[in-house]
Amino acid sequence: MQKDTSTTAPSTTSGRVRHRKRSNEVIPEVSKANGTKLLVNDKSKYKSMLIRAYSSVWMIGGFVLIIYMGHLYITAMVVVIQIFMARELFNLLRRAHEDRQLPGFRLLNWHFFFTAMLFVYGRILSQCLVNTVTSDMVLYWLVSNLIKYHMVICYSLYIAGFMWFILTLKKKMYKYQFGQYAWTHMILIVVFGQSSFTVASIFEGIFWFLLPATLIVINDIAAYIFGFFFGRTPLIKLSPKKTWEGFIGASVTTIISAFMLANIMGRSQWLTCPRKDLSTGWLHCDPGPLFKPESYPLPGCISHWFSWKEISILPIQWHSLCLGLFASIIAPFGGFFASGFKRAFKIKDFGDSIPGHGGITDRMDCQMVMAVFAYIYHQSFVVPQTLSVEMILDQISMNLTFDEQQALYWRLGEILQQGFARMS
Repeated sequence: MQKDTSTTAPSTTSGRVRHRKRSNEVIPEVSKANGTKLLVNDKSKYKSMLIRAYSSVWMIGGFVLIIYMGHLYITAMVVVIQIFMARELFNLLRRAHEDRQLPGFRLLNWHFFFTAMLFVYGRILSQCLVNTVTSDMVLYWLVSNLIKYHMVICYSLYIAGFMWFILTLKKKMYKYQFGQYAWTHMILIVVFGQSSFTVASIFEGIFWFLLPATLIVINDIAAYIFGFFFGRTPLIKLSPKKTWEGFIGASVTTIISAFMLANIMGRSQWLTCPRKDLSTGWLHCDPGPLFKPESYPLPGCISHWFSWKEISILPIQWHSLCLGLFASIIAPFGGFFASGFKRAFKIKDFGDSIPGHGGITDRMDCQMVMAVFAYIYHQSFVVPQTLSVEMILDQISMNLTFDEQQALYWRLGEILQQGFARMS
């Protein structure tokens, strides 16, 4: 981070003292034209590169460990990331002198945040929670009622926050307060819109969370390396350090990695099996046709040079190419948007929680775009559009009360008996 070297602050005629420049505020540079020389020739950049690499190793190692621990731990990681992102974004528009005049306003922001968290995760994890407590009738009754009145509880909490906001309005502060109110809701829509898709993908199978997230990491690292060693041509004015060389090199690397990683990840049941409850045990399931290898014969001109005559490819690898294309071409625009956002507020990074990288939001800008696409692609092109027995049972257990399920059971018994009678 750039530090302010000044030790004194000149006073103005009005008697106010000019505050020191914040550490993450953008300081104008004399020249940012990266077409004149390669970054690899700038010795001062090597220190920041080493710091960035050191932080990346720790982040990747921790990420791999959490993936190994399972679905609940991955969901907990997503929640922690959301909290840090919300903290960084809430702080973006804070004004010290205005906060002192508005006691409790920051607490109101967090009230809306955790209300939204209860609403989103309650809807996503409700069925898994029901499946977890089915053996205990008391817990089953309690959870079923909480799910039944889930929307009422969340709406009541939201209305309480809305009334709280109205009661705290102050004269000459309306513009700032309503700006903060709108800002809070925009954060909730963006963060929790992304999280709902992310967590839903996790319980569909860790594969659908891990592969897209990994592709963004690979694209980011490859773009940095290619840009550092070969970058000459600026890509976009919003991000002067981005180059065409880095963009193209990262795109090729990401697409190749997508095809190869899908083969490796697709052979693990731990990554491909869906989780139907909140347990942490090992998973075993039929991998499905997408994760069963198919053999393709090699053309004669190629097989002549190799000992094997055919290759084995998982059908999911063809889908992974679409994910790789999106991660390398479309998802980076999330980073471009974040760069423009930071320029609008004249800050260098959203935070400083990750050495060499900035804040959590700086690392999640492209991930948010990718997570939504991965879920929509999975639901549109991978999940069968017809109703299965499992899907019907899920709807029954989620939407019907115990008495209604019992009535359905007896009714199905009567229908089966009539069917057996006709067959005999």
